[in-house]
Amino acid sequence: MDMEDALDRGNGMTEASVVGEVTSCQADINTESTEPYEGMTFESDSAARAYYDNYAGRAGFLTRVLSSRKSERDGSIISRGLGCRNILNAQKVCNISNEAGEKRRDGCTAMLLIKRENGGRWVVRKFVRDHNHPLVASLPKRRPTYDEKDKRIQELTAELRIKKRLSAAYREQLLILMKDVDSHNDHLTSKVQIIRNNLKELEATRQELSLHNKPSL
Repeated sequence: MDMEDALDRGNGMTEASVVGEVTSCQADINTESTEPYEGMTFESDSAARAYYDNYAGRAGFLTRVLSSRKSERDGSIISRGLGCRNILNAQKVCNISNEAGEKRRDGCTAMLLIKRENGGRWVVRKFVRDHNHPLVASLPKRRPTYDEKDKRIQELTAELRIKKRLSAAYREQLLILMKDVDSHNDHLTSKVQIIRNNLKELEATRQELSLHNKPSL
């Protein structure tokens, strides 16, 4: 019996197939204030995981991936089991050794099973609300996931492109302004030179007239 069958039949002892991945996506869907229910649909696996993580944050627990089933045809994920990561027990004893000396994890029965339908949408097939441990009012700060980091990198890259375009536009405007200033300076210099030449001509004419009007001895 595989992990998915165990989840379908309500078997809470799923330690053998647990993948200790903790999800911490930020849900951004209209149903973020509702509780999961069987038959609930999502556009994608990531949307369902983001929703369940947001629900867990409001309820007071962290989530982890319990199981994943891949298609034998193309290897894509067709179902996924999400569950509770009991952080209270994890804070007390991270890994408790059993009689055989192997490490195990105390599991919580709360879980969400989602499956991909033929149309590509993901549907909640099983939801267990109750936990076998107290929930916490304040969760520890979570590290951003790779998806969140990629999204932030894309935002910063887009912002950098905008600033580069603005910088290029400002530089072009500044060059145009400097060109206009240089042209205006050249025009003023030309006018000043004409005025100087006119003054020199007037001075030469005045001296010439002065010589002609000077009385002879």
